[in-house]
Amino acid sequence: MHSTIETNPLLEKLPKHLKQFIKPQDYGDYTPINQAVWRYVMRKNVDYLSKVAHHSYLDGLKKTGIEIDSIPSMYGMNRILTEIGWAAVAVDGFIPPNAFMEFQAYNVLVIASDIRQLEHIEYTPAPDIIHEGAGHAPIIANPEYAEYLRRFGEIGCKAISSHKDYQMYEAIRLLSILKEAEDTPQEKIAEAEKAVADLQNNMGELSEMAQIRNLHWWTVEYGLIGTIENPKIYGAGLLSSIGESAHCMTDNVKKIPYDISAANQNFDITQLQPQLYVTPNFSHLSLILEEFANKMALRTGGLSGIEKLIQSNALGTIELSTGLQISGVFTNVIEEEGKPVYIQTTGKTALSYREKELVGHGTLTHSHGFGSPIGKLKGFNLAIEDMSPKDLQAYSIVENETVKLEFEGNIIVEGEIITGSRNLHGEIILISFRNCTVTHGNTILFQPEWGNYDMAIGKKVVSAFSGPADVNSFDLINIVPTIKTIKAKHTDERDDLEILYSTVRNIRNNKDSKSELQSVFEKLKNNHPYDWLLAVEIAELLKDSDQKELLQEVLNHLGQLKIQRPEVAHLISGGLELIFDKETV
Repeated sequence: MHSTIETNPLLEKLPKHLKQFIKPQDYGDYTPINQAVWRYVMRKNVDYLSKVAHHSYLDGLKKTGIEIDSIPSMYGMNRILTEIGWAAVAVDGFIPPNAFMEFQAYNVLVIASDIRQLEHIEYTPAPDIIHEGAGHAPIIANPEYAEYLRRFGEIGCKAISSHKDYQMYEAIRLLSILKEAEDTPQEKIAEAEKAVADLQNNMGELSEMAQIRNLHWWTVEYGLIGTIENPKIYGAGLLSSIGESAHCMTDNVKKIPYDISAANQNFDITQLQPQLYVTPNFSHLSLILEEFANKMALRTGGLSGIEKLIQSNALGTIELSTGLQISGVFTNVIEEEGKPVYIQTTGKTALSYREKELVGHGTLTHSHGFGSPIGKLKGFNLAIEDMSPKDLQAYSIVENETVKLEFEGNIIVEGEIITGSRNLHGEIILISFRNCTVTHGNTILFQPEWGNYDMAIGKKVVSAFSGPADVNSFDLINIVPTIKTIKAKHTDERDDLEILYSTVRNIRNNKDSKSELQSVFEKLKNNHPYDWLLAVEIAELLKDSDQKELLQEVLNHLGQLKIQRPEVAHLISGGLELIFDKETV
């Protein structure tokens, strides 16, 4: 069974650079052991979370088509999610934070379609379908929370990263892959852990992306809701971890009222969280998000916004007061009294207005970069964008006139005006020159031999954000991670165990005769004596049968396993409690 990207109308609206992260969900890749892991976690979760999760969780399971007994198919999820205005796509593990959040802005839930190993049934640092499908999906059925998630994506994907953020993303992705993969040498894990720790200790000042990722972690992933004294769970990381969902409710985890300070609280993805934040309600999440957004360069612009883009060394955009948007890799800014007076990009640059590239001003025209003065003319109270046609005529800022424009900050533009472009309000946003020279003191910024000069018009920078204004201006394909998740190995022993799990699953699903259970249990005990989950499933099927002696044998075997494998004793007990309704077993 394949889940294609045509299963929900929302997916058709995704830009190409997001579609490149989508991979098909090959449902046939899920093994009987995978299905048993899903079923155990979901049964434990529904039993426990019905008491401690926000009421939206159980409601959402029904609304989003998440079944307890079977791993969900993306096709089925998309069909049902359409009804609540969302979609879902399968991806390979962690994807870059900007892309993850941009998917959310399109109302698309990103689901890592792999599933954790049985050995990591309680928690895995790697994103998997239990975390994404059973954790994130149910809560988005709550309209208020769903809007918070969409808005978070819309704002978050514009957050400016530092050049170290992507290094950190790659390091965490590698660590999560190695820790989830079977038989990874401990020295490799230690090496990957050291790389993450070294980066965490040398990140410098937190970037916007690092801060908003913190907010995402302490709300969407690990959030609590209600009161400090009686919080409920809504974060997907907690909803999908049968270990941490219980641990988080103990006094060992400090509960803190959620506010904007969470943006500066870092987290360790490989450890249980020592503190969690409690929001009084979902609307409070949106208030904090807007409070944070008001401090972002997206809304403040200015010199600091340009400097953040320069430090990021990545594709970004500034928007001027006229609405003109300049997208490229910003490499220099000239400032005067704390204000930018000239900006410079290097390499392919595009000019846009309202997220649409201006005709004739794409990366082919500006293939080597773009530079322009910003601000007012020296000695003039009136900015060019605010001048009436009569003002422009008076200062010779008209076609076919040769002018010398001296801007604040000692930026001088001298040349013959070819034409100008205006925005919807009639303001000039761009002036093109021939035979033009641009200088800053003794430094030549542009000279006639370089061709025609396009000068942006804007008295100030009102916004600066990550990525291009028009996603079609740049080739954003082929930025998918190079390191792929590692699949479980096929061995004769594993294949034999899978057959036993398959037999038990068929007995349950098809109501087949339970007479085979004796044979299955004997093979399990003799050939796979340390596997515990299948023995629990056999006990479940035997509970209401007349095979009382066999049931007692299975329970005795599980009792021995608790002694032999104390690390899974609580999992065995938890599974049996579900079956025997808290009876002593």
